[in-house]
Amino acid sequence: MLSATADHAIRAVLVLARADRVMRAEEIADATGAPHNYMAKTLNALAKTGLVTSARGPAGGFTLAVAPSAIPIARIVDLFDVPRIRTRCMLGNVPCDPANPCAAHECWTRVMRARREPLLSTTVADLLGGAALPIAADARDRKRSTSSAA
Repeated sequence: MLSATADHAIRAVLVLARADRVMRAEEIADATGAPHNYMAKTLNALAKTGLVTSARGPAGGFTLAVAPSAIPIARIVDLFDVPRIRTRCMLGNVPCDPANPCAAHECWTRVMRARREPLLSTTVADLLGGAALPIAADARDRKRSTSSAA
C-alpha cells in the first residue's frame, strides 16, 4: 500500500515525535531499520517541506517542526507517494469518463476513497497513542544487546 520511502518517512517522524532531543540521521536510521544514506535523503525531503528542522555541524541533526497532532499521515505519505488520478477505465484500456461511468466506476471510486480516508484522519499523535515517550533509551538498549550478542 505504501512505498518503502513513505514507510521509512512515517517511522522517522514517529521517532522524532518521541525524541526529547536533536537526533542525527544515523540514529534515526538505526531506530527504524533504514539504510543510513536512504534515511538522510528522506529526512532532507521532510525538512524541505517544513515537517522537520535540520541543523548541520557536530551538534546538528533533525527535530520535529510540527506538533504530532497537526500532522496527518497523508501529509507524510503524499510527499513520497503522489496520489494518482485514474485516467483509464477499470474495465478496459480506454480513457475513464466520469460523465459516462462504467459499471465499476462508482464502486472503485468508493474503494479508493475508503483507502485514503484513514491516511487523512490519522495523525502522528494517534499512532503514538498520545504518548510522547523518549526513543533514545530504546535505541541505546537495542545497540547494547546487539553488540553484546556479537
